[in-house]
Amino acid sequence: MLRLVRWARPALPRIVLGGLTALGASLLALAVPQVLRSVVNGPLLTDGSRTAVVEAAGLVLLLGLLESFLVWSRRALVLDPGTEAELAMRRDLFARLLDLPVEFHDRWSGGQLLSRSMSDLSTVRRWMVFGLVMLCVSATTMVVGIGLMIATAPVLGLVYLVGAVPMVWLGFRFRQGYKAVARKARDQAGDLATLVEESVHGIRVLKGFGRGQDAAGDFEAQAALLRDSEVHKARTQARVTLALGAIPEAILAVSLAVGVPLAASGRLSVGALVAYFATAAIVNGPVERLGQFLAMTLDARAATERYLQVMDTTPTVADPADPVPLPARPDGGSLVELRGVRFAHPVRRGAAGAPTEAPVEVLSGVDLTLEPGRTTALVGLTGSGKTTLLQLVPRLYDATAGQVLVDGVDVRDVRRRELREAVAIAFEDPILFSASVRENVLLGVPADLPDDAADALLRESLDVARADFVDDLPDGVATVIGEEGLSLSGGQRQRVALARAIAVRPRVLLLDDPLSALDVGTEAQVTARLRDALAGTTTLVVAHRPSTVALADRVAVLEDGRITGVGTHEHLLATHAHYRYVLTAERDRPRGASDVDGTVDVAEQDLLEVRACDESAEVAP
Repeated sequence: MLRLVRWARPALPRIVLGGLTALGASLLALAVPQVLRSVVNGPLLTDGSRTAVVEAAGLVLLLGLLESFLVWSRRALVLDPGTEAELAMRRDLFARLLDLPVEFHDRWSGGQLLSRSMSDLSTVRRWMVFGLVMLCVSATTMVVGIGLMIATAPVLGLVYLVGAVPMVWLGFRFRQGYKAVARKARDQAGDLATLVEESVHGIRVLKGFGRGQDAAGDFEAQAALLRDSEVHKARTQARVTLALGAIPEAILAVSLAVGVPLAASGRLSVGALVAYFATAAIVNGPVERLGQFLAMTLDARAATERYLQVMDTTPTVADPADPVPLPARPDGGSLVELRGVRFAHPVRRGAAGAPTEAPVEVLSGVDLTLEPGRTTALVGLTGSGKTTLLQLVPRLYDATAGQVLVDGVDVRDVRRRELREAVAIAFEDPILFSASVRENVLLGVPADLPDDAADALLRESLDVARADFVDDLPDGVATVIGEEGLSLSGGQRQRVALARAIAVRPRVLLLDDPLSALDVGTEAQVTARLRDALAGTTTLVVAHRPSTVALADRVAVLEDGRITGVGTHEHLLATHAHYRYVLTAERDRPRGASDVDGTVDVAEQDLLEVRACDESAEVAP
């Protein structure tokens, strides 16, 4: 937990000062019994001087007021710096989440990350500004208090010291039993948050299939597990709190049995006996709260471990030590080359670090060249690795072998920010943010772009994507479309996402079947406008239908992890059996079967479909 100093360093002076004020308040409280001792041994047992009693009472009142002021000062000192440390930790966590590759987010649930960024960091902050401070103050108070008791009444002080031994032992036992369940409870809280997140995102599916009760049952079971862990924590803490409350009271009983005879025999003054019990009463408070502070410390430790688990994750996709800039391309599109590219998803590992499954290679040596300013369609069966191939270009993943080059520079030698400014991607399943249409479309546009230029770019991008429906929304382009854009239809979301990719004016544009949710007429209109918009841009588009292939100057076929054919649509229809199989959706015909008359007819039908799309786009209003 010393690693928290990295974030707490700016706040340390005020936290330390707050701790010193709390310690000062505690020491002032310990001074009161010594005043009582002087009063009892002086005016009360001798001349009964009213003046001395009033002076002692005034001194006690002054000590009490100073103690209250120091307690207030502690809170005032540590409040702001504690929240600043929490803010710094939360900011760094979010920056790390943005920096970590897609592969990390494939493995981690959103609920676990959310619980780390919210409840875990709140726990750490409370411990830094209260738990740690009060644990140190309580320990110091106990040490100083026992020392005063030994100095005031040596025999009774030793009795208290001997009684403290089982309390220390209980503290260590408590630590061992509480630590594991504290971590377990926090992990279960993250799992519960994940379940809620998934249910909220999938609410349409749950309602559509009438499975709300099943989701409620899963939630209840997960919540019950968390409840059991929290009850286990509470019971463990209650046992140690009971013991830490009972043992000091038992010590006081023994001290009373020993102290009264000593005072009666004159070997201990009455004032010393009173001061001893008053001091013991003050010390008993920190002793009884020791269980609470230990529990808070162990909770904070579990929260810190979970936080550092993310912060210590090494990004597998990182910026190079000596980055190489991309060459300038004033004429537009870039040359993209894939040379012997292989890719296998990272192996999942169990708790002991052993792999739980064998790696499956998705791409097995892809060779493909995307000519500058030209559009290439990528065709293949579902699961053949088309989307994965697209994501290698902007380094959402890194190839496990081979090279991906943009204008002759390996993408691993380029800063990720520079690379992703040059390469834009639109996914088949579009992700929109809970923001206005304008903010979503201009997401990748430089923030310093003048408003007039930004507005012109916005209108042009929406026009190319045929997303003029946004003008009919309640507030036009200023309409907040809601989380993930679920207030829009699937086709509308795709068109807004396509407009976002167009707006950044990239050198390389990657389109993952961006028109799959559109009707035939709208798709034809978007296709026609895209041809003009993509002029000069190097484009790779994943295609499943002949109408999407109409966008391309040429087509590449991905089969068994390799590119097995490159050419025009007509050429591949005539010469490539697997291409015909993919595009005509003849799943029943054995792959590699010899051509038959029906195949030629289907090929001609596909070609007519592409031409029909072209003609409909030309006459579209």
